[in-house]
Amino acid sequence: MVSFLPSATELACSLGLADQLVGISHCCDYPFNIRHKPVVVHSALPINSMSLGGIDIAVGAQLKRGESLYTVDEQLLRDLSPTHILTQDLCQVCAPAGNEVTRALRILPSPPEIVWMSPHSIADIFNDLRQLARVSNRRSDAETLIAESELRLKEVANQVERASSRPRVFCAEWIDPFYCCGHWVPEMVEIAGGFDPLGRKWADSVRVTVEQIESADPEVLLIMPCGFSLNDSVEQARQFLREPRFANLAAVRNGEVYAVDAGYFSRPGLRVIDGTELLAHILHSNLFSWCGDEDAFRRVCE
Repeated sequence: MVSFLPSATELACSLGLADQLVGISHCCDYPFNIRHKPVVVHSALPINSMSLGGIDIAVGAQLKRGESLYTVDEQLLRDLSPTHILTQDLCQVCAPAGNEVTRALRILPSPPEIVWMSPHSIADIFNDLRQLARVSNRRSDAETLIAESELRLKEVANQVERASSRPRVFCAEWIDPFYCCGHWVPEMVEIAGGFDPLGRKWADSVRVTVEQIESADPEVLLIMPCGFSLNDSVEQARQFLREPRFANLAAVRNGEVYAVDAGYFSRPGLRVIDGTELLAHILHSNLFSWCGDEDAFRRVCE
């Protein structure tokens, strides 16, 4: 089994399939025990040396030319000869898809089964887990994990029902240019007792303007740049706060600006359940405690 996608890697590991993963992508960094696996997929762009704005421009140009954002190590893939490839056709920025997968199939002596993952909602994430469980004979394990996850989400919803208000939130999935959150993240915010007026529930995240953010006047700001760890998110939160017109936002005036580890939000795996609990704690700390990793979030001041 080879995973082209970090969230697929996480789902596979949640089903106890880490030993069956023989190859991963360069973005697969969780759980930690898979980091030694052979890397089959690499970025086609030198993103580590690029600014956020530069990454956005380069990605747009690459896609406009019809070129991939990723390269597949075809020789390594041939050597590994996987029985299954885990990938997605939701976001071209997240993993190889379409043409790259087709090319990969052509070089393999025995065609593997392709497990496509295209989640837009939390329910879709659970269905992706079921699909992976089907091909790995782990159906019972998947249903147990889903039942536990649904119970945790229900407990969050029940706790925050006692809240006196549902704060306005802006979840920034990118800050240069600004992108709102999409797909399952607005759903997470709702369950956690908040409301993101710019969020696009079950739809793609899109660019938003400074004026739109000003008009939304969020009471809580959450900086969750896709693909970035907490330390990177903290730096980007500080960059966000340097925009002069954001000084009058309610969240900035009241010190309710948070950077988070985007792995809890941008990756459609079971960590979104942890992310929902984290949101509930940030939005309603008097009602919901956070017992997870202390490096999952940080309050940020100018």
